Amino acid sequence: MTPRRTTAGAGTRTAIIGAGSWGTTFGKVLADGGAQVTMWARRPELAQEISEAKRNSKYLPGVNLPRTIAATHEIERALDGAEQIYLSVPSQTLRDNLKTFRALLTSTNAPIISLMKGVERSTGLRMSQVIEQELECDPMRVAVASGPNLALEIAREQPTAAVIASRSQETADAVARTARNHYFRSFVNTDVIGTEFGGVLKNLIAVAIGIVDGVGYGENTKASIITRGLVEMTDFAVANGARQETLQGLAGLGDLIATCQSPLSRNNTAGRLLGQGYGFQDVVKQMNQTAEGLASVTPILQLAHESDVHMPIVEQVKMVLDGRMDPRRIAPHLTTDDDTPQEERTNHGAADGGGALRRAFQRAFDQFRNGGRGAGGH
Repeated sequence: MTPRRTTAGAGTRTAIIGAGSWGTTFGKVLADGGAQVTMWARRPELAQEISEAKRNSKYLPGVNLPRTIAATHEIERALDGAEQIYLSVPSQTLRDNLKTFRALLTSTNAPIISLMKGVERSTGLRMSQVIEQELECDPMRVAVASGPNLALEIAREQPTAAVIASRSQETADAVARTARNHYFRSFVNTDVIGTEFGGVLKNLIAVAIGIVDGVGYGENTKASIITRGLVEMTDFAVANGARQETLQGLAGLGDLIATCQSPLSRNNTAGRLLGQGYGFQDVVKQMNQTAEGLASVTPILQLAHESDVHMPIVEQVKMVLDGRMDPRRIAPHLTTDDDTPQEERTNHGAADGGGALRRAFQRAFDQFRNGGRGAGGH
């Protein structure tokens, strides 16, 4: 995965469908890189606040948006002339939104970029698959964005990176040229499966980390679960067609660290409430925004079963969600069917006494233990 040395996509006309924290933040990223941005918000009053006050006080309090950003609650105006279309709606509502906007989205050949990190509960499909299926469009037109993308930090222009993945190198390059500025860098790859599953699976591990945090367990427990969590993520993703190295990059390890270490991450927060003894419905009521990890647990476990992949961390998260396990008993890294000492697998299906992944973990946990606490996001 290498950054592309190409001319920035300044002046590109872009539309963002969805004006939550991440959609608004990505609009800011694009506008700060020189793109023309029109956002679509379902609520007219939110569209008005973004357009006139250059604020989104509900989702990005205290953040000033670029003066060039426009917003509307009329989808036709948002999509008019758009050269790139970014989707940032809750994953479980994506299909319904696509049905509503289908005629407009199929009347253009503009690339469609998913900013969402989830799988459809009813089908287990990734977001790019839902887009391709519902719009009956060429997969080469679809891209996904992922990485350590905590929205509020990026909106505050704290430097970070993301990865843009598409089956078409040309599409990935075009999006990456547009989605970059002085504080945000986009890398590219063609592993859509790995990039999407990385963004989904890290949410589930972050819920587990939130649970143990809410219970009051310390850094050893968290480090064990994060480490074994990346093994689970890699096993699952590779079994479903991903490339192993993608899970060691921004969409896997990078996003996992950011989401697990941030107490304001939505999935971390949901897990922390569960660990403090709140029931599932109470957690949902308290959350101001969607925690995609909660909706993804069941379909991911179904896919894991079909792929013959064992995921003890995700399984125990589901047991806590279902009320079948006391959060204090969560210890998926201790789960084993026998007392025989096991090899520590640090990559898909093999034991490894060293290598790039181990070194990446060492750097990651040095950062995790010594580097501050993050703020708001996936």
